[in-house]
Amino acid sequence: MPAGPGGMQGAFLGFLLLWVVMMAAMMLPSVAPVASVYLRVVRSRSHGLPAVGRITGLVGGYLAAWAGFGVLAFVVAQVERRLTMPHPAVATAIAAGSLVIAGLYQFTPLKRRCLRHCRSPLGFLLHFGNYSGRLRDLRVGLYHGGYCVGCCWSLMLVLVAVGVMNMAWMVGLAGVVFLEKTWRYGRQLGLAVGVALLALGALVPWHPGLVGVMAS
Repeated sequence: MPAGPGGMQGAFLGFLLLWVVMMAAMMLPSVAPVASVYLRVVRSRSHGLPAVGRITGLVGGYLAAWAGFGVLAFVVAQVERRLTMPHPAVATAIAAGSLVIAGLYQFTPLKRRCLRHCRSPLGFLLHFGNYSGRLRDLRVGLYHGGYCVGCCWSLMLVLVAVGVMNMAWMVGLAGVVFLEKTWRYGRQLGLAVGVALLALGALVPWHPGLVGVMAS
């Protein structure tokens, strides 16, 4: 974090920008089918607004939902930093705890409900296709993005714990998110990932290098 006046603000804005770019790279591939269906649903109600304008509003609202979660991620990252600087071994405990939390969440009813929405959004898209007003597409994007946050927040928590710029984890988690939402066996994959995360969380205290945490 930069020192001096404005250091916290600069760190926050930089983190949030990086976070939104990361979420765009990781999440938008799985949102593309939803955007395509939404465009077909609302095409007859576009009132002259170009398709690109409608999709821009939808994606903007979706990323705004993840930016909101990014504020919480920034707080978590700063707390982790303050804890681990004087006690590096705490990083291992935080990484292990994050893995266990993410693994347990894969089996919760809330995860199941949010994933069901993300896998079959046609009903909600038909409903929100009747929205009117200049911000209608932004509202739809926020709504869908909220469900996506509910589905994937714990996986992103792992990313914060093991390192936001950990490319191996970023690619792996992006693949999990995509397959959970689009593959016919996505739900079963999510449960298998939950088991793997729990097992990894149990191993990390003895083998920190598994998640890129250096032993102290």
